[in-house]
Amino acid sequence: MAQNCLKCLKYTMCVVNFLCFICGTAGFGFGVLMMMNSKVSSLIPSLSSLNIANMLFITGIIMTCVSFLGFLGALKENHCLLVTFFILLFILMLVELTAAFLLLLYENKIDSFLQRDLTDSLEKSREPAKGGNSTMSTGDWDIIQTTFQCCGVHNSSDWKDKVPASCCSKTQCDLNQPGCYNKLKAWFEENFLATGVAVIVLCIIEVLVMCFSMTLFCHISQSGLSYIL
Repeated sequence: MAQNCLKCLKYTMCVVNFLCFICGTAGFGFGVLMMMNSKVSSLIPSLSSLNIANMLFITGIIMTCVSFLGFLGALKENHCLLVTFFILLFILMLVELTAAFLLLLYENKIDSFLQRDLTDSLEKSREPAKGGNSTMSTGDWDIIQTTFQCCGVHNSSDWKDKVPASCCSKTQCDLNQPGCYNKLKAWFEENFLATGVAVIVLCIIEVLVMCFSMTLFCHISQSGLSYIL
């Protein structure tokens, strides 16, 4: 009975880590594709490398590497891989909890920081390109303004006389649209609970997977098995 449970645990870990590996590979691929084809500028100049493409790229690499270690460690019942998988997963969980705690602790400072950086980003996007070309490269602003039906940081006057086409719909051009800062803030507040629940669920899954890996590790130690790759 115990052997059957351990086999079930082993193959459950293999399946879960394989699915995570596929998701990580997909995220990595989308990140590379976006980096190759995207010419957008960052909405947050102070964190210019923090964009969707780079986040998908980094997250994909982390998921792929960690899940591969978990999959191979469970499949081969290897001490070293299982311990490495456990340590990496524990570090990731600590990073997630620390980031969530800092976001709650410095919420007001982060809010003012983002508002200031959004203004700087808009000003840079509003400036003519080098070489005398007057064509603007609004980049991420076009995506945000089209998605959230907003214009500028506070209103369309932030663009002065260079209001981009993304402030207008296909049928009309209403320059009285609300600013993107308030729209983004409202969107984050609406999804704050869902984000918190997602983080908690993710941490619970990580704890369960760590428990599974340690259970399998202890079984290997007790039975004297440690297959060599």
